[in-house]
Amino acid sequence: MLIRRELPGDVPAIADVHAEAFAPMYPDATPVEPGLVDALRASEAWLPPLSLVAEVDGAVVGHVCVTRATLGPDELPALGLGPLGVREAHKRRGVGSALMHAVLGAADALDEGVVVLLGHPDYYPRFGFRPAAELGIDPEVPDWAPHFQARTLTAYRPQLRGTFRYAAPFGEL
Repeated sequence: MLIRRELPGDVPAIADVHAEAFAPMYPDATPVEPGLVDALRASEAWLPPLSLVAEVDGAVVGHVCVTRATLGPDELPALGLGPLGVREAHKRRGVGSALMHAVLGAADALDEGVVVLLGHPDYYPRFGFRPAAELGIDPEVPDWAPHFQARTLTAYRPQLRGTFRYAAPFGEL
């Protein structure tokens, strides 16, 4: 498996990865995640060094992206992780974990302070995530709180707190 930055030619394969990965969540509809990634890619929040693919035998089998987000009324810089998708045939083979470790390492190398996500509370702690409330980071939607998690990076400072706002395309779902 190779983890690398997204290339322009990967765009169709990335859409396919997310369509397949999220299809079980939309039994009677088309997943929104492929369109979300396209909208994020077209937005000012897009961070090309933090859009990574997992490749096996020359085929893209997984993708993760991290985009610019903000914290509090001063709009302090933060990162929003997601979506993260893996093709069904490659799930439970370490692809998602490899993508997570790579994107968190890349974000840390870029001197980012904190990464926030909305995800399963039993899965993401293995990557250092904890309830965001412990860091004084609140979700825009209070119902998200049980699944709202954050991970500090080397450049973290305690001032990175307040209400978290994802990149605009997340609000357009």
